[in-house]
Amino acid sequence: MRCTAAGTRGLHNPNHAQLRRTAHQPEELTHGKTQFEAVSGELPSTPVGPPTGLGGYGGGGGNGVRDAVLTTIVGVIVLFTGGIVYMAWYKENVLWKIEKAFAAGYDPALELAKNAIKKPAETTESSSAESLDWDLEGPWTQHLRRAEQDLIDRIIQGKEVGHYFILLGPKGTGKTTMILDAMQAVQAEGVAMCDAHPDLEVFRLRLGKALNYEYNEDTQTGLFQRRDPREGGPALDIERALNKLEKVALSHAKKTGKPLILVLNNVHYFNHDDDGRNMLLQFQQRAEAWAASGILTMVFSSDDFWPFFVMRKNASRMHVVSVYDLSAKDALTAAMRMRLNARQKKESPELLKEVVDIVGGRLTYLGKVTKAQDMVGHAKHMLAVEKAWLLSQVGLIPDCDDDVMDEQKWSSCSWLLLREFVRKHQQEMQRKQEAVARGEIKEEDLNDIELPRISYYECRQIMTRPDFMDELDRKNIIAIDINHDVTPDSWLILHAAEEVVGEAGFDDLLDSVRDRVDEIESLHRTRELTFKDVDAGDRIRLTVDKGGARVV
Repeated sequence: MRCTAAGTRGLHNPNHAQLRRTAHQPEELTHGKTQFEAVSGELPSTPVGPPTGLGGYGGGGGNGVRDAVLTTIVGVIVLFTGGIVYMAWYKENVLWKIEKAFAAGYDPALELAKNAIKKPAETTESSSAESLDWDLEGPWTQHLRRAEQDLIDRIIQGKEVGHYFILLGPKGTGKTTMILDAMQAVQAEGVAMCDAHPDLEVFRLRLGKALNYEYNEDTQTGLFQRRDPREGGPALDIERALNKLEKVALSHAKKTGKPLILVLNNVHYFNHDDDGRNMLLQFQQRAEAWAASGILTMVFSSDDFWPFFVMRKNASRMHVVSVYDLSAKDALTAAMRMRLNARQKKESPELLKEVVDIVGGRLTYLGKVTKAQDMVGHAKHMLAVEKAWLLSQVGLIPDCDDDVMDEQKWSSCSWLLLREFVRKHQQEMQRKQEAVARGEIKEEDLNDIELPRISYYECRQIMTRPDFMDELDRKNIIAIDINHDVTPDSWLILHAAEEVVGEAGFDDLLDSVRDRVDEIESLHRTRELTFKDVDAGDRIRLTVDKGGARVV
């Protein structure tokens, strides 16, 4: 009875009633919230109705998986389509940028030449041509128009189709100046110019700048690409650039009927090794194909002879344009016009002739001399500097040590060639003077003496080391032309060699150095025999049998 009463009191306990109300409260709240969402039009926060998941559990998980799959497929399709559209646009944009590089007024080299720093025009009366007593007929220009300028103009204008060209000549004869003048006449329309460099990575960037090509470095698809194309080296990057250039050249030729012009300036800056020669061959192969199709004309320029020697083996459409120093008459006229351009006082023809006799017809030397107040003094200073530089390169050292034997061998062979140049020049001067004495020529013709020339094969015989000639050419001590004739690089080099050869005892010095080189070489060929454990009174017998043993 006690237990029944206790159970009855537990059932009627107020705390138990509270627990029952709490247990039913979440269901009531959820039911009320569902009704509110239905009235307000919102989706229920929990699924209503029978379970639809796997095995009757999981709620609405099937719809979520299907939506995730559809979203992924749509995203991949959009990304793939966007990538295709972007790549198509990027390739067209690359071609458009290269085409823009050949538009009028774009070329960076021409912009630098046009914006060169010049002296401000002086308006004072003392700087006028009249006050300086200049009486030149016709308009004067800053650069003297050479005979080769007409051909260069036709090449840059795209009128010389079916060939590619190489300009050969010593440094400072005006090759680059003629090209820039021709480009300025057409505002660089259809022309691009690039300077060579020994480092092919640097040259890759220079070519990209000239062609307005970024080598795919500005693309936004790097996350989806394979390895960086630059890891293949500069040669492959340049090949890709030439492929793009070919497409632009084909399109340009169809639109205008004229070829594009690509100028590679100073190709002698390439290293004379396998990499440099391969790069030169890579451009030459393109030049041959483009010249045959008439879509692009390439122009190479070089101060040294070795690029022509390398390209000559594979050339079938290459034309060579040789650029030399001005003649004495043209050099005198150019000196007068450059003197006027420098706003300096007028000098007598005799003084100008003396200056031309020292520096010759090299345009760079004339430009330096005509800007000086004392022209003759400056010309003699340039000669002294050239002589000091020549001696620093090929100076003779009597009683030299064996450590410098190779250097003295090169110096002595070089002076054998320079001495022969001096002798030929003296013989030509003597022949001219005798002709003047006989009345065969006028005295003015004495000024029309050219630099002495010796054929390439004769120079090999004189020097006895033909491999030294390439180094002399690279150092601008000699120059080799298309006819394989060798001359001193300039009149300054010849006059400096004349002063050295004319010194007392030069021949004896040269002979002593050559004898010393022979002695050192003979010592290197000598073998020393050392005998040990030999006491006083012991005898050593050596037998030299030149006949050798006979085998029966």
